[in-house]
Amino acid sequence: MAVRAVRGAVQLERDEAGHMDEQVSELLTAVLERNGLTTDDLISIWFTATPDLHSDFPAAAARKLGIVDVPLICAQELDIEGGMPRVVRVLAHIESDKPRADIAHVYLGAAGALRKDIAQ
Repeated sequence: MAVRAVRGAVQLERDEAGHMDEQVSELLTAVLERNGLTTDDLISIWFTATPDLHSDFPAAAARKLGIVDVPLICAQELDIEGGMPRVVRVLAHIESDKPRADIAHVYLGAAGALRKDIAQ
């Protein structure tokens, strides 16, 4: 099995813990489903959140989904003038036999504008 990376992002409508949990859960579920993955295929997950998100850690949503034995880390995204607000990004390292070109990167809703070149 090869180590691959899967990208994804979602823009939140508001900075509320319940909303973040819901949206990040939807993003992670889509990443797993679109790539035919289980939690056993996960090596680690990096989360970043834009500086305007303060209500919760995005990784908390992963734990609630049952991703409990995978290393997770959260960091703050760069505060770039004109950047999209209220965005949670994901970089998941996985084990997969898929070629790199077949990995489905998941950008939900308005976050699709962030990476039109790889969003599926």
